[in-house]
Amino acid sequence: MASRAPAMRSLARACRLARQIHSSRLLRSDQMKIRSPVAEALKVTSSTVSGKLPKNLPHHADADMAILHNLGIETEAVHHNARPGTLYDEALRYEKGSAILSTGALAAFSGAKTGRSPLDKRVVMEPTTKDDVWWGTVNLPLSENSFKINRERAIDYLNTRPRLYVLDGFAGWDPEFRYKIRIITSRAYHALFMHNMLIRPTEEELANFGTPDYTIYNAGAFPCNRATEGMGSGTSVSLNFASREVVILGTQYAGEMKKGVFTIMNYLLPKRGILSMHASANEGKDGDVSIFFGLSGTGKTTLSADENRLLIGDDEHAWTDKGIFNIEGGCYAKAIGLTREKEPEIWDAIRFGALLENVVFDERTGEVDYNDGSITENTRVSYPLEYIPNVKIPAVGGHPKNIIMLTCDAFGVLPPVSKLTPAQAMYHFISGYTAKVAGTEMGITEPTATFSACFGAPFMVWHPAKYAELLAEKMAKHNVNAWLINTGWTGGAFGAGHRMSLKDTRAIIDAIHSGDLAKAEYESFERFNLQVPKTCPNVDTKILMPNKTWADQEEFKVTAAKLASLFKDNFKKYEEGCSADIIAAAPH
Repeated sequence: MASRAPAMRSLARACRLARQIHSSRLLRSDQMKIRSPVAEALKVTSSTVSGKLPKNLPHHADADMAILHNLGIETEAVHHNARPGTLYDEALRYEKGSAILSTGALAAFSGAKTGRSPLDKRVVMEPTTKDDVWWGTVNLPLSENSFKINRERAIDYLNTRPRLYVLDGFAGWDPEFRYKIRIITSRAYHALFMHNMLIRPTEEELANFGTPDYTIYNAGAFPCNRATEGMGSGTSVSLNFASREVVILGTQYAGEMKKGVFTIMNYLLPKRGILSMHASANEGKDGDVSIFFGLSGTGKTTLSADENRLLIGDDEHAWTDKGIFNIEGGCYAKAIGLTREKEPEIWDAIRFGALLENVVFDERTGEVDYNDGSITENTRVSYPLEYIPNVKIPAVGGHPKNIIMLTCDAFGVLPPVSKLTPAQAMYHFISGYTAKVAGTEMGITEPTATFSACFGAPFMVWHPAKYAELLAEKMAKHNVNAWLINTGWTGGAFGAGHRMSLKDTRAIIDAIHSGDLAKAEYESFERFNLQVPKTCPNVDTKILMPNKTWADQEEFKVTAAKLASLFKDNFKKYEEGCSADIIAAAPH
């Protein structure tokens, strides 16, 4: 009997545990809704059970080891286009800060770098592209030798890793203009991110993928050598158009890969007469397409998300002779302050397969505190385009009917809506104006103008005039209306006036889409020579002309003159590459 005691005690404990599970099952029903599909998705290979890497691991998916061996990478354990469940499992096992959240999304931590490092971007200066690139603060030159050193350093690091992840995907929804991109990285987090952001190949497309057009080596967990010529810090994002490669060192922020691909497209597409655009796009029920240009904080994502229109994409597009297409296969949205009330489509997209970056969450419940910016204010969520309910797949559309340029003018000077001439459209496109307000950054105590050429200067390769000329050509050919919309302040500058209401801005957008504003009567806003509608459906006419909303007219004139001067000073660096009519569109 004594020999049976331990077994009996084990049986008793099992019975008690069974009763506890039974009694709490109803209380945990919500958790099971999340855990069941996640558990199923995490069923990967036999290696998951043993914790050991089987010898045939590189061939579990469709990995061809030659794709790495030919590059000098000999790592044996390779996941090639692994599904999200496998990448979840890998991240949870090997990457600090990873967790499955209450919604089923994966949390990831990018390390010390929680945003892009534009000052560390370099472009190789070599004979075939030397005369194409707009050299300067945006595109800093790097020697071919320094690039080779960085590439070797990245490959050496990747060779030290026990496992690697290879992701093949497409940039561009139009098959005629898409490019094949290969990502090689040491982090499952990066592979899942690019699985979401690139266009995912079918099994047949993957089998016939062949040689990629561009390869990105992400060795971001390892720094570059500061002693290498051309390096400004331990971080480097270097691009070589001749060898068709990108090397990332010293930053694990996933957005560097996304914008690396966009930079590649910003070079390749204009060479083919195609306009690449840092913009969102949607389509109405009649097939009418609108493009929304805008910098951070202007409302680009919010205003392009319209329950009455299909979303084509939220960030990167191209305009061909056939129409427009989205460059990406997913969305990368800001998560700070996110609520379901403000952004229901983004909120509902945060589920299994989505990736939340640098968020703070309760380790016990998996609940995210979207208001907590203690890690970074730049918290982000990445998810496939298909997670948006009213999305258009394939993500292509016809020629735009309206071009909408968004600005958040904290000086309170610009009208809530203006109709632009073609030359004005080019001027404001090249200027890419918005404003920062007090409290957004250290040292900002009053509205500060921010200009980013083509609404995306850090990613432009050619001189901004090239993109502007392509835009002008396509707008003229397809008779496109251009609009400047101020989502910033009215009735005074920041601190005195107030923010334009989202209701009014949406009413203006609706009037553009209905055609009402195109038929309206206009008056001139003299300082900036802008045409402002006298009326707009469902908008108080008092707010349409900005000076009429200010109590102190003299103060308005002074502020308007200051903003006009900032515009003119900024544009001086672009004048050399611009036509006379574009230069003449400057404020007086």
